[in-house]
Amino acid sequence: MNRPAQIAITGIGMVTAAGVGVPDTWQRLCEGTPTAAPDPDLAGLPVPFACRVPAAPVKAAAPGLAWRADPFIRFAVAAAREAVADADLDQDDWDAPRVAVVIGVGGTTHDQTPTACAALAEGRFQAIPPTLVPRSVPNMAAGYVGMMLGAQGPTLCTSTACASGATAIGTAALLLRAGMCDIAIAGGSESASPVTSAAFWRMGALSTRTRDPAGASRPFDSNRDGFVLGEGAGMLILERVSHARARRVRPYALLTGYGASGDAYHATSPHPQGTGAQRAVNAALADADLCPQDIDHVNAHATSTPLNDRTEAHALHGVFGTPPPVTATKSILGHSLGAAGAIEAAVSALTLRHQLIHPTANLDQLDDDIDLDVVTKTPRSKRVQAVATTSFGFGGQNAALILQGC
Repeated sequence: MNRPAQIAITGIGMVTAAGVGVPDTWQRLCEGTPTAAPDPDLAGLPVPFACRVPAAPVKAAAPGLAWRADPFIRFAVAAAREAVADADLDQDDWDAPRVAVVIGVGGTTHDQTPTACAALAEGRFQAIPPTLVPRSVPNMAAGYVGMMLGAQGPTLCTSTACASGATAIGTAALLLRAGMCDIAIAGGSESASPVTSAAFWRMGALSTRTRDPAGASRPFDSNRDGFVLGEGAGMLILERVSHARARRVRPYALLTGYGASGDAYHATSPHPQGTGAQRAVNAALADADLCPQDIDHVNAHATSTPLNDRTEAHALHGVFGTPPPVTATKSILGHSLGAAGAIEAAVSALTLRHQLIHPTANLDQLDDDIDLDVVTKTPRSKRVQAVATTSFGFGGQNAALILQGC
């Protein structure tokens, strides 16, 4: 059987609460210092803290967009520009119709929703911002990245809740394998707002550890009580290995496996046995032509909610028997929803490049029902040849990626 073309990751861009750019985020992750902090924009809400992206660096990295684009679009543009530069690509030289853009977005910021709703309720229709639709619909992250970078190939948005970013990367790999493009800018982006925070609090999903925001995101810990809202973007440049070699660039890693599944179980709760998650990981392993024992590390979804962490641990045991070392990026950067899977894929590529697993923050006492080797307190140097990263979303939509060293 002919194996599908290998996909190389040749560039990375990141916008997170740790800063704009890969170096700041990787340093903060290796330090294991959470980014959660009180947020003036959330003052007066039941949960007045989050992991928010610093505004000034984004403005500098994506100038001229604030008046016409919600923050998640600006994050995507800033991260995509960094990834393109990191891959040593020149948009003036590439074959634009052969450059695809695939970006996952879980929802919209609702950045101007309060203004629009107030104007609508008062009958002041001319006060509704005329930019409301194009600045906020999820597909415009991919649309603006394509416009700003001159990428004229397939331009897509994937929306699978908290699996959106990972789904986008897997979809981009499929486009490359099918020969529909030569380069793909792929990832996820999401921004937070008071509406987002209030809505997730009302569902009972957010941590209410208001006395200690930095300690609130605590995946796998016995005292976890919910996730901390985050935001940001992660972008990868994907190319077929043959294309990357022709450009003489050194990849961070190879993207060798993608798996997706649906629980068909519940709107917001995962299947209690994690069967859908297991199917996604097993499909990614099969796609990579690997067995569970080949995986050296798992970058887990690990949201810090009581049910989801326990279910994910059960699923990992179902796949791996004894799972390899695990880490939880959300303990430091918060849960950036549709961007999370892409940010964690980027972190997985950095783990392969540096042969270093960043620690999980705030893990003081492992839940008695969770038997995992969680990297905590300090980074762990380890020979890592293959990483699995998992993403699970509302609606039972699951995605898993396999990255290998090169």
